[in-house]
Amino acid sequence: MENRIVLIGIIVENEDSVEKLNQILHEYRSYIIGRMGIPYKEKNISIISVSLDAPENVISSVSGKIGMLDGVTSKTIYTKK
Repeated sequence: MENRIVLIGIIVENEDSVEKLNQILHEYRSYIIGRMGIPYKEKNISIISVSLDAPENVISSVSGKIGMLDGVTSKTIYTKK
């Protein structure tokens, strides 16, 4: 299966889900190109972007697991290539 480059945008509104989110990202660390997290203290949320180079089944797995976390919203953007 061919790899795709994606960007997953994540907003964390429930601080209790941060540890689970980090466990998921650690599990798929070999596919992660980079990540950036911005704590927005005034709104009590975290904004995270994660870039991946991975097969589509791995991307779907990561996205699905993140999307199931309580108080976490995510959106995956795929490259056209």
